[in-house]
Amino acid sequence: MGTADPEEGQLPAPVKPPDGGWGWIVLLGCFVITGFSYAFPKAVSVYFKELMKDFHVGYSDTAWISSIMLAMLYGTGPVCSIMVNQFGCRPVMLIGGLLASSGMILASFTTNIIELYLTAGVLTGLGMALNFQPSLIMLGTYFDKRRPLANGLAAAGSPVFLSALSPLGQVLLEKFGWRGGFLIMGGLLLNCCTCGAVMRPLDMGMKRKMDKVQDKYEAKEMLPMGGKSEEGISTTDGNKKAKKVKKKPRRGKKLLDFSIFSNRGFVIYTISKFILVLGLFVPPILLVNYAKDTGVPDTEAAFLLSIIGFIDIFARPACGMVAGLKWVRPHVAYLFSFAMLFNGLTDICSARASNYTGLVIFCVFFGISYGMVGALQFEVLMAIVGSQKFSSAIGLVLLIEAVAVLIGPPSAGRLVDALKNYEVIFYLAGSEVALSALFLAMATYCCLNRQKKKAPPPEKSPSAGGGSDTEEAESDVQEPEEHSSNNHQLAHSTGDAMAVAVEEANHVAAEEQSGEGGGCAEEDGEVLARASCNTDQTVERDSF
Repeated sequence: MGTADPEEGQLPAPVKPPDGGWGWIVLLGCFVITGFSYAFPKAVSVYFKELMKDFHVGYSDTAWISSIMLAMLYGTGPVCSIMVNQFGCRPVMLIGGLLASSGMILASFTTNIIELYLTAGVLTGLGMALNFQPSLIMLGTYFDKRRPLANGLAAAGSPVFLSALSPLGQVLLEKFGWRGGFLIMGGLLLNCCTCGAVMRPLDMGMKRKMDKVQDKYEAKEMLPMGGKSEEGISTTDGNKKAKKVKKKPRRGKKLLDFSIFSNRGFVIYTISKFILVLGLFVPPILLVNYAKDTGVPDTEAAFLLSIIGFIDIFARPACGMVAGLKWVRPHVAYLFSFAMLFNGLTDICSARASNYTGLVIFCVFFGISYGMVGALQFEVLMAIVGSQKFSSAIGLVLLIEAVAVLIGPPSAGRLVDALKNYEVIFYLAGSEVALSALFLAMATYCCLNRQKKKAPPPEKSPSAGGGSDTEEAESDVQEPEEHSSNNHQLAHSTGDAMAVAVEEANHVAAEEQSGEGGGCAEEDGEVLARASCNTDQTVERDSF
């Protein structure tokens, strides 16, 4: 994937997504990678209390660990896009799994908070980034019609792993301390290498098989059966390759496509995601410490993240199924806006929760809304830019979101240190998320929908490039079939017309014979029939 065709020196044409088959294995790998990428920065917050005691730092200092992980996950997006376009998804993911594991293992031997930033933050975050982005790209290449459902199922990996890693982290903390917990977590991250190994790229296998079948069929129709047919097949293959070399000159693939900024939908999406990320990750990162400060035992405080994860498990696939409905999919941007508004209002309404029951209720509604956002965010981006430009689009979006990640949680931690009050943090985070929802909905309606209504319907032409990349792939695959079917229709229609003419001529000749008694009518009819047969063969050969 992302490499040039060695035989023709050009980029392979897009292959139609299979929507199944090996794609389900790719989906499973993407499920695991998404789980580690999103759940790991939140699950690490279980160790923050012990880190504060050992290194004598505050909330904001420990919050930087999760923020750096997320910032590396987002900020290295363009670098990851370039590597994927140059080397392919599988090698990048294997390297990423090794980096993520080594970062947590080295973090278990650190002696100050700065070393933790460099190991658990930078190194592990970079490794997860090199796994997360290629897995989404591979998912988009294997699924098209079932893509909303596939995105929802893959996004469910985050809550599943969050509900498992948070209690596991608490158990490891109690038995082995934070150093032993980091060491074991590093071993778990080696599973990312296994997930990268199953990311088999879609090659030109399908298209080449269809071309060979079509060439054999054409040769059999054109030439008699026997030794000449093989010669015709080889000649056809040689001529076809020569035509391809002449028509398609050598060209290279862009490592990072900045032309997507000319897409208004992409710009609107990027701005709304920047505002969203400012407040989206703040509540789950600070939730455990907030519960501990209100007097909740450590085990029950860690269980709050498991509640969010458990609800999130069912919310993401369900939302993906809803987004895949025929009457919902064209308006998926508005569904995404509703999900963000729901999440922001949940933060605002739950800001005054001061007991364990109130926090549990908050976790239930936050899990539903957070799951909806997670299931839809990349589906909306794929719908805007298409699968061919998705690798560059997601890299640029994640880079812009990295700035918001570096601003949001650390700023919230500083406000907690200064005000000793979590209520303001929840109000602020909820307002930012709700603002992003309103901006996306209003901008989509005012800038995009009105523009579509005013613009005249585009004329359909073979050279028009307004369709998505998936539609182009389908048209490329179906083009030989349509061409051959049209030629068959032309040959059959011409043959039918000639047959009718022959019958009429025979009928006239028979009448003349009966009237005049001549004996040459049958011979004339046979001559006409032979001429018609020869004409049919000529028409069929010319049609191919």
